[in-house]
Amino acid sequence: MSALAASLHLFPYNPILRTKPILPTFSTTITSASASSYPINSNASLSSIAPLEAILFDIDGTLCDSDPLHYYAFRDMLQEIGFNDGSPIDEEFFINNISGKHNEELCSVLLPDWDFEKAMKFMVDKEALFRRLAAEQLEPISGLNNVCKWVEDLGLKRAAVTNAPRSNAELLISMLKLEDFFEVIVLAEECARPKPFPDPYLKALNALKVSPNHTFVFEDSVSGIKAANGAGMPAVGMATRNPEQMLLDAGASLVIQDYNDPKLWENLQEMVQQKLPISSNIRLSFMLSLKHL
Repeated sequence: MSALAASLHLFPYNPILRTKPILPTFSTTITSASASSYPINSNASLSSIAPLEAILFDIDGTLCDSDPLHYYAFRDMLQEIGFNDGSPIDEEFFINNISGKHNEELCSVLLPDWDFEKAMKFMVDKEALFRRLAAEQLEPISGLNNVCKWVEDLGLKRAAVTNAPRSNAELLISMLKLEDFFEVIVLAEECARPKPFPDPYLKALNALKVSPNHTFVFEDSVSGIKAANGAGMPAVGMATRNPEQMLLDAGASLVIQDYNDPKLWENLQEMVQQKLPISSNIRLSFMLSLKHL
């Protein structure tokens, strides 16, 4: 059974939706990310940025497995308004046209013939449905607590950087009990341009007063990886939902399945052992964390 199919058990029938949600079995034949004008930093390795100063995290799909809930909300509401001749959108459409995009952009993608104010009202209503689903069914990405403890033990700076609206970001961070973990939360809606432009990540770097040469990003979407690369940082792609090759094509330096992935900890261990000037106590803490994975 695939990881996607297995995670069906995380999303049982929810009475908020009119039909029993079927967890998408996301295809690995989705169209690859196309080239863009944003700089690609795909050759950068994590060890190359040591000594590490900070780690930046996307929220949706990176801290928590929220993409299926967004999919359910969009599928239900788009079908209600007769989108696609009333046929429900499938997972391939969701990945290629919706995942990772800012709501203002989605207005033109999904509802190009609608007045902008009306289209944004649709998005606001969709986010409200998402929050109702998330309040009952949200699950963290496996191993999140381990990586957060590692970050804290090393005293690294950290920020959450998201295209999500404030109400979503605050709910998810609260449900994950990370209110005291993040020093900074950057919302794309408060930047000049959202992801895939680098503005949100540049704002986070400035707020933390750290260099992109000593910072990396956890991201799960094509737009987020392009934004991180555009800000001069390597990105670790989270392939919980999106195909690994799509994330690599977008410019991810490394793709992992979750925060317990041995590939991630091998890279972090290499950084600690070879280039990160840390105390023996922190080094011991890191090695003990590996034993508990």
